[in-house]
Amino acid sequence: MKKNLGRTSRTPLPELVPECQQCSACCFSELERYVSVTGNDYSRLGQDAPVYVQFIGNRAFMRMSDGHCAALSLDATSCRSTCQVYENRPQTCRDLERGSPSCLGERHAKTERVFFHLRILSQ
Repeated sequence: MKKNLGRTSRTPLPELVPECQQCSACCFSELERYVSVTGNDYSRLGQDAPVYVQFIGNRAFMRMSDGHCAALSLDATSCRSTCQVYENRPQTCRDLERGSPSCLGERHAKTERVFFHLRILSQ
């Protein structure tokens, strides 16, 4: 007997969804307070923390730049995006499981933003 493993027939398997570093849709937002950073996250970011984290009041968030996380590097030549802190990224980013309903929602809502920014950079 096959186990469902909590997936519906409409939820794709993670292997059918691009690797996070090839997608980066979830890194886009116009909100300044998009990705919260905990004390543990700040420590894990190490030397990069002052570059990529901003404080709003007494709360810390990943810095946003041009509609996406400042840690996201976009390369128009290769049409790729790279998270500069991927190995040390905040827990919020770690918790967004590739292929999960939340991931698919981000891809559905924001994938075009990635291509838009890459087109602008290539001009």
